[in-house]
Amino acid sequence: MNMNRIALYPGSFDPITNGHLDIVERALEIFDRVVVGVGVNLAKEPLFSIDERLEMIHTTVNNRPEIDVVGYDGLTANFAEKIGAVAIIRGLRAVSDFEHEFQMALANKKLFPKAETVFLMPSLCNVYLNSSMVKTIARLGGNVTPFVPEPVAKSLKAKFEK
Repeated sequence: MNMNRIALYPGSFDPITNGHLDIVERALEIFDRVVVGVGVNLAKEPLFSIDERLEMIHTTVNNRPEIDVVGYDGLTANFAEKIGAVAIIRGLRAVSDFEHEFQMALANKKLFPKAETVFLMPSLCNVYLNSSMVKTIARLGGNVTPFVPEPVAKSLKAKFEK
């Protein structure tokens, strides 16, 4: 098998959720390899350090050979070009996500014309799910196990234990 169709799935993944993992699995049905790019977003104050996020994702995907987990900073388009991606994967949960995602897709296309942005909708069971909601549930002592993989649930519990 020629492993040359690389897709970049960028995000802050603070933390990674079952919805993110659903997008990774579905992207693997289209592409040979998916690079989960954990980006530094200067506009966000993350709960987990980049090393913690990378470790949670590595543990969750069990070091599968078709999934790479890499931290990066700077422009997503530049990182996509650096890794030889043919596509940038973005998840769309609701119509409200579209305008922002569409603008980013156009900018990325201008910066790195060789990569297409591919929008994937989450499975119905994950359509409402986002990292902010998961962090709020965990912060308030709720059960996050329906929303995140076990290693992430443990990490969230440890962050908020008093």
